[in-house]
Amino acid sequence: MKSDVEELMPRLLPVEPCTEEEYDVNEPPRNPQEYLRYVQNFNLLEASLCPDVVVAQIDPKKLRKKQSVNISFTGCRAAPQGFSPSLKWQQQQVSSFSEVRQSVTKNRQHWKVQFLDDNVVMPKPDDEDGWKKFCLGEKVFLNITSTERDIGNPGLDYVKIGFPPFLSIMSKLNQSTISAVLEYLINWFEENDFVPQLGRWLYALLACLEKPLLPEAHSLIRQLARRCSAVRANLENKDDERLSALNLMICIVARYFEQNDLADKD
Repeated sequence: MKSDVEELMPRLLPVEPCTEEEYDVNEPPRNPQEYLRYVQNFNLLEASLCPDVVVAQIDPKKLRKKQSVNISFTGCRAAPQGFSPSLKWQQQQVSSFSEVRQSVTKNRQHWKVQFLDDNVVMPKPDDEDGWKKFCLGEKVFLNITSTERDIGNPGLDYVKIGFPPFLSIMSKLNQSTISAVLEYLINWFEENDFVPQLGRWLYALLACLEKPLLPEAHSLIRQLARRCSAVRANLENKDDERLSALNLMICIVARYFEQNDLADKD
């Protein structure tokens, strides 16, 4: 009679049955068939010696000594008194943002086939520094202060001040590149202050981000909202020009993309 283990094991190497008279297990195999029978019998023997249930013996004292706990702050920092927007303001921003997304979707195909100006050279998707310079400009990326010569020559040099997120540019980005550029800019924002060029690009990228969100994009926008709340918490007065933009980023992430635990309460 076959054992339970033998019945359950798949027959990857089928061997014709034999009697004990035909094959002596104590003798070395004389041909391929006997060798296969030997391997099969050896495996069945090993399996029969294994217990059905194995319980690991863990010393709780050793576990406590080596245990490490990582605590991450997953929510947004509360806004200072009077710095958070009203619920009505948030609802208006969500409505406006939704209209912008609809407009982008409607006109995306038209602008996708349009040629860019010769001075617009878009970086490759994996060129992180290239995208930071492209979006923010060399001055911001390299932390170059304005000179008197720059003030006297107000001509637009997008290489220095950054290319705006024109629809002709945004329409040429697929979802993978949109997520990548969003990650590059958020990484830069984690170590730098909020600037207008950053706000424009973050808004445009969010407007082009398709729902439902991929896990990577979901994590990125939450990181963005938390960073905005951290910068907002350090503002000294309500007249700071960054406040409205920071509130807007948090509002879009929390209210439009339904990350409700990050939302500012009325």
